Amino acid sequence: MSASKLAIGIEIGATATRTGLVHQKQVVELAPPLATKEFDEPAELIEALSRGVEALKKKHTGVAAMGVGLPGMVDYDKGWLHNLPHVPGWDSIPLARMLEEKTRLPTAIDNRVNCMAIAEWKRGAAKGLRDVVFVNLESGVGGAIIAGNRMIRGSRFVAGEIGHSTIDWRGRKGAFGNRGAVEKYLGSAEIAADALEAYTAAKVEKSIEDCSISALIAAAKKDDPVALARWKETASILAAAVSNCCWILNPEAVIIGGGITQAGELLFQPLREELFEILSYPFIDHLMVQPSSFGVDGVIIGAAALALEMEHLSS
Repeated sequence: MSASKLAIGIEIGATATRTGLVHQKQVVELAPPLATKEFDEPAELIEALSRGVEALKKKHTGVAAMGVGLPGMVDYDKGWLHNLPHVPGWDSIPLARMLEEKTRLPTAIDNRVNCMAIAEWKRGAAKGLRDVVFVNLESGVGGAIIAGNRMIRGSRFVAGEIGHSTIDWRGRKGAFGNRGAVEKYLGSAEIAADALEAYTAAKVEKSIEDCSISALIAAAKKDDPVALARWKETASILAAAVSNCCWILNPEAVIIGGGITQAGELLFQPLREELFEILSYPFIDHLMVQPSSFGVDGVIIGAAALALEMEHLSS
């Protein structure tokens, strides 16, 4: 193992904070996770994080840099976090500098979905490509854009918010009053609610728990007609959102992340079919559409890759 390739990747979430030592696309070792909300203020969590980082550094020589991925608004250039959703007290703090002072490691921070996209671009399904759209489907819908071999962050570092883009100008109201927002159709809660409505219309008794992503996958694999129809509808909605990205950006690849990827070809077969029907030839020529490579470790792997890129240490 080449010591010059080692980096620390950290994911700070509203529930848990995870720290890992990363070599290329492998998480070599994880520090014990931390419960984010158990710490009353950022400085306390940073202190606990630094202890975990120091323990990893003592066991593995040659750690070169550290990267952090988190939700919310991040000023990538200055290393400031402007907010951490659902966690009070994390408003406009110089997170990168605070971590650097504690760990003595050069530190980069970015939005967690950007880090997931970087993991795919530098280490995973989109490695070697120059133009990539990444879509992450969990409780909400996130996105990231790589164009011309660079991450597109925008003038205020919030580019790529595919989940807030519109697919129906008269549709469901989004978080900011925007009609037809993608995540109002493809968030996990929305998928479950629509499935429950479809079962009710079919006079099949189900609970909302019976309509979770995992439950709909299991039902579709047993040829449940309602579940099969819901996966086809989900693929159609996702195709509408992704096709907009393709028309504008002409990517080489569309990578889908999040728990929804557990559906496999229940989702990806109709998604590819519909995309190839609604896009013209130059846009579908060599277009790759596939699930992400790294699952729950994507943020950690991407944050580490980001840190090495910052230091010009990555291959």
